[in-house]
Amino acid sequence: MTEKIENSDWRVNYVSVSSQINWDEYFMLQAMLASYKSKDPNTKVGCVMVDAHNHQITMGYNGTIAGIDESLIPWGNNREVPLEHQKYGYVIHSEANAISHAKGSLGGAKVYVTLFPCNECAKLLASHRVKEIIYLSDKYHDTQENRIAKKIFQMSKISYRQLTIPASTIESFTAYLRSLLS
Repeated sequence: MTEKIENSDWRVNYVSVSSQINWDEYFMLQAMLASYKSKDPNTKVGCVMVDAHNHQITMGYNGTIAGIDESLIPWGNNREVPLEHQKYGYVIHSEANAISHAKGSLGGAKVYVTLFPCNECAKLLASHRVKEIIYLSDKYHDTQENRIAKKIFQMSKISYRQLTIPASTIESFTAYLRSLLS
């Protein structure tokens, strides 16, 4: 039998709590982790797609076709050699990888990606009716492919915006990861 404790203040267990990161930061950190899995020596890209309820639908990173011997792939990015001797002929972009692994509709999804999508991925994302692109880097902003991607998004009424994660968030997260190893 449990004794009732007299004069106890049950409110002691009701404390104010909050997350150290918002949803955008949370999913972009996941995309960053996905990019870390990429074997591409030059550009590692990760992607996470979420529904309107902030539930993850799918994720992907840039890599090769599942099940092939990746040591046979030319991982270099010298475009002066024939395409069959460049990584571009074999690597699947993170967005395309995420789409290929999705189990359901991507309509209305938000896409968190570490690098602004190329025009080929923009076509796929628009065809799947995603609603928003949140990206970390736009390092190819001066290229024709990037301009085409932005035009595709505009024509498809897909919004896009760059996300900046504060250095303090990265430092705090790094310290948290280290604490898990202690």
